[in-house]
Amino acid sequence: MSEAGAWGYELTFLFATAFRAAVDDLHRELAAQGFDDVRPSHGYAFQKLSFGGATGIELAEHLDITKQAATQMIDYLEGRGYVERRPHPSDGRGKLVVLTERGWACIRATEAQFVAMERRWRERLGEQEAERLTQSMRDIVRSFGEGTAKFRPVW
Repeated sequence: MSEAGAWGYELTFLFATAFRAAVDDLHRELAAQGFDDVRPSHGYAFQKLSFGGATGIELAEHLDITKQAATQMIDYLEGRGYVERRPHPSDGRGKLVVLTERGWACIRATEAQFVAMERRWRERLGEQEAERLTQSMRDIVRSFGEGTAKFRPVW
């Protein structure tokens, strides 16, 4: 039994460790493909922007950060060619932040890496065990209740 198991939180520790390892693996692969300036928090921003863009305020709310922090992130991503600001279609004073082709290319590379990771895990576990684990993870996520288990960064 590991120390974490002896303390009564081995499963929690293993989830956290597996998540961190997956994120590190993803970003090593992204860097190898030329996306070495993308950080984990940017993926959460891309996720929001992939549904037609967002205002800075909407992005801040999605990421649970201040408007100023969202503006800094947008500036960073825009400076590196991942996003661009466009006139908002319904608010003449506002700006809509949208993904550029480079942003979409990063999303496609991320998706391909996720598929490759899952394929490796399924090969390692076997299809039946992988399906059981997937269902167990769904149950755990649902147990957090509606609206509380959001896909956003842990700051």
